[in-house]
Amino acid sequence: MSVLTRDEAQTRALFLDVHRYTIALDLTTGEDTFDSRTLIRFTARTAGDTFVELKPATLRSVTLDGQPLDPAGLDGNRLALRGLTAGEHELRVDAAMRYSRTGEGMHRFTDPTDGATYVYTQMFMEDVQRVFAAFDQPDLKSVFELTVTAPADWTVLGNSIAERTSTGTGTGTGTDETGTGTAPADAHRWTLAPTPLLSTYLVAVAAGPWHSIRTEHAGLPFGIHCRRSLAPHLDTDAEEILGITRACYDRYHEKFAEPYPFDSYDQAFVPEFNAGAMENPGLVTFREEYVYRSAVTDTERQTRAVVIAHEMAHMWFGDLVTLTWWDDIWLNESFAEYMGYQILTEATRFTDTWVDFGIGRKAWGYDADQRPSTHPVAPDPDAVPDTAAALLNFDGISYAKGASALRQLVAWLGEKDFFAGINIHFARHKFANATLADFIDSLAHATDRDVHAWAAQWLRTTGVDTLTPHITATDTRWTLDITHDGSRPHRLTLGSYDPDPADPTRLTARDPIDLDLPGTGTSTATTHPGPRPALAVLNDGDLSYAKVRLDSASWDTALHALSGIPDPLTRAVIWNAARDMVRDGELAPTAYLDAARAHLPHETDLALVQGVLAFAAGQITDRYLTPQDRPAALATLTDLTRDLLRRTEDGNNPGLRLTAVRHFIDAATQPGTLQEWLDSGSIPGGPELDPELRWRTLTRLAVLGAVTPTTIDTELDHDPSATGQEGAARCHAALPDPDSKAQAWARLFDSDNLSNYLFAATAQGFWQPEQTDLVKEYVPRFYPEAVALADRRGPAIADAAGRYAFPLHAIDEESLHLGQKCLDSTEMIPALRRKIADQLDDLRRALRVRG
Repeated sequence: MSVLTRDEAQTRALFLDVHRYTIALDLTTGEDTFDSRTLIRFTARTAGDTFVELKPATLRSVTLDGQPLDPAGLDGNRLALRGLTAGEHELRVDAAMRYSRTGEGMHRFTDPTDGATYVYTQMFMEDVQRVFAAFDQPDLKSVFELTVTAPADWTVLGNSIAERTSTGTGTGTGTDETGTGTAPADAHRWTLAPTPLLSTYLVAVAAGPWHSIRTEHAGLPFGIHCRRSLAPHLDTDAEEILGITRACYDRYHEKFAEPYPFDSYDQAFVPEFNAGAMENPGLVTFREEYVYRSAVTDTERQTRAVVIAHEMAHMWFGDLVTLTWWDDIWLNESFAEYMGYQILTEATRFTDTWVDFGIGRKAWGYDADQRPSTHPVAPDPDAVPDTAAALLNFDGISYAKGASALRQLVAWLGEKDFFAGINIHFARHKFANATLADFIDSLAHATDRDVHAWAAQWLRTTGVDTLTPHITATDTRWTLDITHDGSRPHRLTLGSYDPDPADPTRLTARDPIDLDLPGTGTSTATTHPGPRPALAVLNDGDLSYAKVRLDSASWDTALHALSGIPDPLTRAVIWNAARDMVRDGELAPTAYLDAARAHLPHETDLALVQGVLAFAAGQITDRYLTPQDRPAALATLTDLTRDLLRRTEDGNNPGLRLTAVRHFIDAATQPGTLQEWLDSGSIPGGPELDPELRWRTLTRLAVLGAVTPTTIDTELDHDPSATGQEGAARCHAALPDPDSKAQAWARLFDSDNLSNYLFAATAQGFWQPEQTDLVKEYVPRFYPEAVALADRRGPAIADAAGRYAFPLHAIDEESLHLGQKCLDSTEMIPALRRKIADQLDDLRRALRVRG
């Protein structure tokens, strides 16, 4: 299959003007394929040749201006259109297309709970070609008219309002290219209203016997949808989800001059979705894990709300105004990431979203920006020569670093000028496409500041600046000298804190000091009256993007009183500094664990507890400490979680208690307590073991060799849901015996039957820190077998293989050598190459931290 190059896209955009797609999809033709009939009306500006893309199972017929073309002329995913004259043309394509089990194209899922089937599209990047023929690039926007024929008990959702326009007659005549005719027997035909101008990757359809909750807000139809078997759980949270949606919608209309540009707003929670969500205009698709069937923390509810706000921001930035080429993906994602957190803070009860961003999401950006695969937020167009290269940039840089850069831009530019520039951008480019240059020009029109220079320093550069304070003091004044390793300017705040005279474990804040650091990479010195503070924190409030260090006296104060700092965002900055110091070899991993042990029992912000524990368990205990040191670290985590459980016995903090229970389970080295919980179905003092906790407990018992395959299968009989299927797959793969490992490996690499989610679950169970000797023989097998798997199954499974099936706990020079040899000597698809390269860099860092 050919990937589209930027040069090809530019040539085709100059040659074509695409007016309208009329698409008829028939979802009643079987379990493996569906019918796709497409009529494309377009204009060639001059005489010449071009091509259209599609990836059919069977290409039945093609006609251009009424003349048949030979279907055998399909070369990979390209069908040449030769000898076009200047003027208008019609292309008709009739094909059978394959359903997907990997979350790409038209994904098909059968619910193991009730046997109901659902399909939905994920058209991103090149996957529209798996559903219908298209001139597939973002700057060839068009109107889309769809009809969908579906089983009679299904509901069809799309980018625009869908109406059931005909029902089965018992003698169905099928569907022609324009969707006319009657529906086949036992089926209904649905017609979707014509869309405004959209890019091909934003077209969406979701069909099945959905459980739907519909309402109206501001004169617009709103709907939320999920599988029928999840109906009780969606009903429980419906008002929260719709309330967040309404609040964000209203707040965006206060910020943006352009009104919401589509005719409806549906949100569908769909199974086996690869991303968090997708910003399809009028039909946002979410991973259905956001329909909670088990207990969750309030921070997790906040995460769902952030995603709702993020996707709604895309309706303007991404859908109304769309990137011209994929080098500007940050224009979509960084903006939506920033707006998601900011709007939620302003419009809902979740007022501390930036704490969660700082302790969790931002680290994603810092880590990505320190790998060899780093790239600028806005890469040079030549660095994104084709769609395969573009797909690699959906990472922590385009999301978390980009959002951090925009947060710094707002701090420097001012919110009023920032949104004035945004609204100019929308007005200039609505229902069209735009580039970085267009965006910066719009901002420049709203301010006298040099935003072009700012963009060059912040958006066109790579890496993380490091800011290190040095403090000298007398009795009457103190001097702050900042060593700036990097080249970006920073507008930030210095926070100064002193012990509370009434309680030395708590700190009180002095007036903040605003600092403007030039983008020169030199030292900056400022002098301030009074005695030096006990704690000085650079980037207090976390408005910039940089690694910060503490001077030695401040670090001593932080170790003593971290949980007594009044603002959780300040505490997040300090925890991030400690995290960076561990990763950079400047702080012993055990010192981080000791700080967590000392301060988390007194921490009041749940996002901080979750973020610190995630790093302590997932990185320090499992990767940065040697196998000899790991038991002591697990004991520290167990003692810490016991403290948290004692603190929450009164039931007043269920989120903290749930977090403690999860980490207690994961850190257990003996099965006794876990088996007692599983047998009784609850934890003394609560909570009851809901499905998530039961599978989590059973997975840990499987790792410890305390359950049998029969036990796992019995649990699956009690919970045959999709989540249960994944839990059972994870448990079977985690069993510590050679036969279980061999069977799991065969399911991963020898069979192509696993869906994307079952593949991930099996891979997650396979590699365990306690079982490195047992699975050592599979480490060298991973590389060639992952390459072959990725070639067969494509980018989504390649990503999953590199993310979940990589031998994460084989931390030694031999593993590093094997991986590097594979990278150096083997051709592989870019998605897998990027994942392996990043994993190997993380492996090198783990080896350095271990010393």
